[in-house]
Amino acid sequence: MNAPAPRIVTVGLGVRAYDILIGPGLIGRAGAEIAARLPKARVAIVTDANVAPCHLAALKLGLDNNGVGLIETLILPAGEKTKSFPFFEQVVDGLLAARLERGDAVIALGGGVIGDLTGFAAGVVRRGMQFVQIPTSLLAQVDSSVGGKTGINSAHGKNLVGVFHQPRLVLADTGALDTLPPREFRAGYAEVAKYGLIDQPDSSPGWRKTGAAFFRRAGTHGSDRRGPANQRPMLWRATNSRPATGRCSISGIRSATRWKRRRPMTARGWCMGKASPSAWRWRTGFPPA
Repeated sequence: MNAPAPRIVTVGLGVRAYDILIGPGLIGRAGAEIAARLPKARVAIVTDANVAPCHLAALKLGLDNNGVGLIETLILPAGEKTKSFPFFEQVVDGLLAARLERGDAVIALGGGVIGDLTGFAAGVVRRGMQFVQIPTSLLAQVDSSVGGKTGINSAHGKNLVGVFHQPRLVLADTGALDTLPPREFRAGYAEVAKYGLIDQPDSSPGWRKTGAAFFRRAGTHGSDRRGPANQRPMLWRATNSRPATGRCSISGIRSATRWKRRRPMTARGWCMGKASPSAWRWRTGFPPA
């Protein structure tokens, strides 16, 4: 049976505009979508050791069936430690050794770590290569793969080294979510809840009734708002400030406690639970607790 047609959300940035495709089966269709938008481009894939066994073969087959030349595949260790200078250097060296040019493309197949690291490498190699995001986690599909934020961590903090580099295409394959362990799926809940509060502040009962299907739809609401990450509407910025989600306190919590070993979005979910009730009541008109 053929997969249903994906939903397409266009991020309007003039000459840098790009499409976000949302739906099942997109990893297998990636070759066709890339060939249509980047004809004659050669590609490299960057992924991690957890994602590769699940999705790499399907991606390679789709590229081959559509005549997209795969020049290099880099499989990195999974985890936040990969988002660092040593692995950034490994990816940059791999792309240069493969003799890829500015018009060629780098495909990020994985979660937020792979997307951020690969996007940063694509942004600096040849002074900016084409970049395709194929996010495989819920958090990456609704947040980090869209908006052009790329980067790595340093000893001074998270995401302090990077560039704004917009992708050429984002393929959010919702079927990939079926392969996630529960912990990884839960890591995306807080971000989806945040977008739900922005766009549909009266929709919290629906989260409980429709489960994962609601979260997948809610991701598109966030995508609809997101232009360049440094030029987003004030409403989006407000939801990342102290009153709305408590996001500012996450780094302090994770640095000072054992939470630094936990998923970043697990910490953000905790902060939202502590900091957002008053903001939610204010937005929806509910009386104070």
